[in-house]
Amino acid sequence: MTTLEQNDIRGVLIALTGARLLLPNATIAEVLSFAPPEPIEGAPEWLLGRMRWRGWQVPLISFSRLTGIAPEQGGLGTKVVVLKALGSGEARSPYFAMLTQGFPRLVTVSHDRLLHEPDDHLPQGVHARVWLNEDEAFIPNLEVVESLIGGALAEAA
Repeated sequence: MTTLEQNDIRGVLIALTGARLLLPNATIAEVLSFAPPEPIEGAPEWLLGRMRWRGWQVPLISFSRLTGIAPEQGGLGTKVVVLKALGSGEARSPYFAMLTQGFPRLVTVSHDRLLHEPDDHLPQGVHARVWLNEDEAFIPNLEVVESLIGGALAEAA
């Protein structure tokens, strides 16, 4: 095995309305069919509500709305990706969910096939804009997203 192969990681490309996200495969807990969530009164439009998942009340977000990329709402063919909340360390909410357009696609991410596109004007919640082969994608800043979710839930309470 070469050094490059040892540095390859398994990633997931997630299609959203108006964009794609690139995440480490380890952040995905499960992919579900969309069902309307329980609304949260006073929440911003990107925080769509809470959904029940494995005994948890998981906040469901529209990343496209959060970042201002595109208006997005659930409908026919929409999926929900449940993500592990890696950055928060918050035991009460170790997961959050995100709308997607179809199933995530597994990809191998190698250093020589991933091109970082410098961008000083990234949307809120985005860490970087990259190209993986011919696919443009955003790498989300999950700590910022989790912080925004926590703040919105606290304000809505």
